[in-house]
Amino acid sequence: MKLTANQRLFWIGFLVFALDQLTKQAVLRFLGTHEEREVIVGFFKFVHWKNSGAAWSLFSSMDGSSKVLAAVSGVAFVALLWFRKHFGSESRLGQLALGLVFGGILGNFCDRLFLNHVVDFIRFYLRTRSGEEIGFPAFNIADSGICVGVGLLFVMSWFAESNRETVAKADSGKASVNGSGP
Repeated sequence: MKLTANQRLFWIGFLVFALDQLTKQAVLRFLGTHEEREVIVGFFKFVHWKNSGAAWSLFSSMDGSSKVLAAVSGVAFVALLWFRKHFGSESRLGQLALGLVFGGILGNFCDRLFLNHVVDFIRFYLRTRSGEEIGFPAFNIADSGICVGVGLLFVMSWFAESNRETVAKADSGKASVNGSGP
């Protein structure tokens, strides 16, 4: 069965959303709030952290921040969906990128709407000689989808710009050879 571009985008988004929600339900079921389980000592653990703010808990001290951020992500989702053609949704890489972003936005949107916070549970860190942990803030599958998807969109944009510059140089070279150049 051959899928259309929109169907591919939908299925990728759905898979990210479903995986995100399933993993968060496992965390809610098997880890108490603020509980941690070390997987690789001194490097990786599963945690159960509530994040009512944005990335890295920005704005978490603001009252009602989760509902405001839910509204912002809802608007962003609709805008990206509406303007998806401007983000390369015709190419398979663009469909992958947008599917990852859409699935991630919906995953965190549902958390904010129904839990009033986002469930973060993946934590990479290093332990210093003094025993202190330094590391990356906890995140989830939705966050990963958004970051990887946006990263792919940046790469696609960079390559598209490089291709435009190459074509423009080639076109200006042809014009000079044909005698119509400067």
